[in-house]
Amino acid sequence: MYKAPVEIAFTLKHVAGLAPALDGGHLGDLTDDLVDAILAEAGRFASEEIAPLGAIGDTEGARFADGTVTMPTGWPALYKAWADGGWNSLTASPDFGGQGLPHMLHVAALEMWNSGSMAFAIGPTLTIGAIEALTAHGSDHLKNTYLPKMVSGEWMGSMNLTEPHAGSDLGVMKTRAERRGDGTYRLFGQKIFITYGEHDFTDNIVHLVLARLPDAPAGTRGISLFLVPKYLVNEDGSLGPRNDAYCHSIEHKLGIHGSPTCTMIYGDGRFGEEAGAIGWLVGEENRGLACMFTMMNNARLAVGMQGVAIAEAATQKAIAYAKERTQGKAPGWQGSGMSPIIEHPDVARMLLTMKVLTQGARAITYACAHAVDMAHGADARHWSERASLLTPVAKSFATDAGVDVASLGVQVHGGMGFIEETGAARLYRDARIAPIYEGTNGIQAIDLVTRKLPLSEGNHVRGFIAELRDIAAKAAASNMPALGETGERLTASIADLEAATDWLLAAVSEGRQVEALAGATPYQRLFGLVLTGAYLAKGALADGGDGRNEERAALCRFAAENVIGETAALRERVIGGAASLAAARAVLG
Repeated sequence: MYKAPVEIAFTLKHVAGLAPALDGGHLGDLTDDLVDAILAEAGRFASEEIAPLGAIGDTEGARFADGTVTMPTGWPALYKAWADGGWNSLTASPDFGGQGLPHMLHVAALEMWNSGSMAFAIGPTLTIGAIEALTAHGSDHLKNTYLPKMVSGEWMGSMNLTEPHAGSDLGVMKTRAERRGDGTYRLFGQKIFITYGEHDFTDNIVHLVLARLPDAPAGTRGISLFLVPKYLVNEDGSLGPRNDAYCHSIEHKLGIHGSPTCTMIYGDGRFGEEAGAIGWLVGEENRGLACMFTMMNNARLAVGMQGVAIAEAATQKAIAYAKERTQGKAPGWQGSGMSPIIEHPDVARMLLTMKVLTQGARAITYACAHAVDMAHGADARHWSERASLLTPVAKSFATDAGVDVASLGVQVHGGMGFIEETGAARLYRDARIAPIYEGTNGIQAIDLVTRKLPLSEGNHVRGFIAELRDIAAKAAASNMPALGETGERLTASIADLEAATDWLLAAVSEGRQVEALAGATPYQRLFGLVLTGAYLAKGALADGGDGRNEERAALCRFAAENVIGETAALRERVIGGAASLAAARAVLG
């Protein structure tokens, strides 16, 4: 069973930047003791409340009949306990009942909840994202009507973007909105892949829906965002009649079975006196995508946390199994009988690789959350650019790591990993969606190379690389024997990153888009690997007060010698990928 790792608090404080932010007074009256208390309770809830119901959710799944969704056994009570614990309000504005705590605490708690059950945690995560979008862009009327009950968890939210013909290309979406004279709109259309679009956790669901007005400009510039509740709300705050919006069906998926993935129908006349789902504009007309991006950017970081969470759960499960499972005799085994498989070098190598990728992904996502928090204070531009730069890397590297680590977990279990009863297969199945939704990892790579690297004419990423080089120099100058040649190897990998970055910046500025995008995905992994090495080194050199520096240094050395060295080949793929891609395209027919 899952247990929240101590590395969460250490990484938050001593790698991602929470400790200096607390010491510098950048996070209000938040104290170190309060941080520890919140993390401890989030970990307890994940381990004792969520994790025991994870397998039930996977086996039963969300069930659909006659437009309604019944959630797995025990899940409605679990959600109520989660909401009653105040977790939904962690980062929300105190103006609407929230606690106003830093985003860093939210993502740390989010990791633990997702380790307990990714299928459960994704629903509340989307509500929190909807709260952020509505807080930033909603009218006072919408905020006062919906936010208090969304923040309390009494109501949940959903995000409606994708359509059958559109996928990630929102510019061709067809859902339409018609103006009414009373300030409301009527929506007509179909949305697919809507996570938690229908369920029995709450008696109302607040849908945020992208749609197009009749006179809207073509493409993404003509998209507006609307709030469309499942039930209309009376002036006294009580629920009114059913809105003309409903779930037509749910998908049968590879994983996250407990999470209902819905096809939503808006405005076909099933409910109400006239056809059309009643909605209210969020933000300005034809500016909906900018409003939705408030929710989407935070959702991308949250999905990155799903990758970390699955990786952590898979690593814990694999290590526990490897300590118990005996087979053969490992080299040097002195015990009686067969040795635990953790003693075999290849199994140990797989487990250490799992730990490296998990801890690297955790540090990247936490550092991104730290940048989000710091962007609200002094030096806002610097930290906003840092958050923008790290978001696509956090989403893509962490979710790829989740799949890779879960796959290694199955391999460590051997044949038992391919059998559902061990739970290793569930983690692998659940992990596979994360590189796909909230913008595929290929889309994240495009965003990173074409939009984020050129920030401040490329000077921000160059400055960040200089920070990483400083970490490598400190590792090289360290007198810790356990680090070995980590500093020198990390310095070489940073040089690979710098060369690839300069090449891509030149390609983008000169309009060589095909060349830049051919190397975008390898570059994204290159960036993530360098960050993994740098953050592991930073952790090994930090004074965490727990006496585990040598242990962290040993893992950092393993990473430098067995994982991070891939950067040289990735640099060549970035710089030379376009030519080989063009030459081989004919093979595809």
